[in-house]
Amino acid sequence: MSLSTLTERMQTLVGDNSSLGATIKFVTDAGVVYVDATTTPPQVHNEDKEAECVVELSAEDAQKLLDGDLNPMSAFMMGKLKVKGNMGVAMKFMQIVS
Repeated sequence: MSLSTLTERMQTLVGDNSSLGATIKFVTDAGVVYVDATTTPPQVHNEDKEAECVVELSAEDAQKLLDGDLNPMSAFMMGKLKVKGNMGVAMKFMQIVS
């Protein structure tokens, strides 16, 4: 999945839902997707900025995660997904996009 496709998919899933109230950054082999859900509507872009939570995974696994084909907890346990920072933000974000 290309970075632009991943970013568009993330924007679609987040929509106008700013209930996360935090920032989260996804670092993939295709690049960075940054979600700022402290604003309404949330901003999704590719700037590499500081975030409360950083999720590292491959672009392929990111696509599977966003498509619902990869369980976030299973991915974490298998080492396919690494979380740095606020784990609660990561868990809440996965509930929003699921």
